[in-house]
Amino acid sequence: MSDLKEAWMALEEHWKIKPAAEKISGDQAYNFLRWTLGSFFRILLRMKIRGVKNVPKKGATILAANHLSHVDPILVILASRRKTHYLAKDGHFKNFALATFMRATGQIETNRETGGGEALSNAATVLHSNRALGIFPEGTRSKRDEAPFLLQGKTGIARLAASYPDVPVVPIGLQGTRDFMRPSKHKFPRFWRRVEVAFGKPITWWQWLEKKVDLEELQGLAHKEDHEVKSVLSGYYREFTDEFMERIRGQGAP
Repeated sequence: MSDLKEAWMALEEHWKIKPAAEKISGDQAYNFLRWTLGSFFRILLRMKIRGVKNVPKKGATILAANHLSHVDPILVILASRRKTHYLAKDGHFKNFALATFMRATGQIETNRETGGGEALSNAATVLHSNRALGIFPEGTRSKRDEAPFLLQGKTGIARLAASYPDVPVVPIGLQGTRDFMRPSKHKFPRFWRRVEVAFGKPITWWQWLEKKVDLEELQGLAHKEDHEVKSVLSGYYREFTDEFMERIRGQGAP
């Protein structure tokens, strides 16, 4: 282990996100839907996919995309060909049919009112289980009427990457999904509209840390007060997030 990694691991109590106790469910139903409906929709959709070789075929992975439409998670799952778990707000689970579908595909119910801690713990469960986690770093769907639509990213993506520093984080650019099915305007998908899903080269927290953080500064944090460490780490998270959002923009996110 390098000196930089040792220095980071010495700060584990400050950055480690503990997984939630709940198990991920829905594997059998999810597999069935992926191989039946998934194959059907890949034929039906006018979907262009670029860079799918950048998506690890197995193991813990974070798939992070821009967010313009309710169909975005489905398109990422179809294009990546990974069994991907998304965090979904509890409002989606109030309708029985929709809740059944959400649980069958392994999506995880999250109560936004309880704060980000629960969401991060649920996300950590996915990574701890060596699964693919799908997230939208913006934290919500962009509601802008004109481009640029990409919002500033929330630092949750950096906190997850930092807590699982070996896990590759893949930037994804989605184009055309807003015209494919715009919330509050289109009741049904417009299958004749072309969409594009572009996967960029993944990056791990270790790779970012080695390029951006000074070893002496990191080692010095071990002797700082908790609030001082928190302040410095917050700066790391913001910088990582801002740089990662540019990676998403680089994949064509409008």
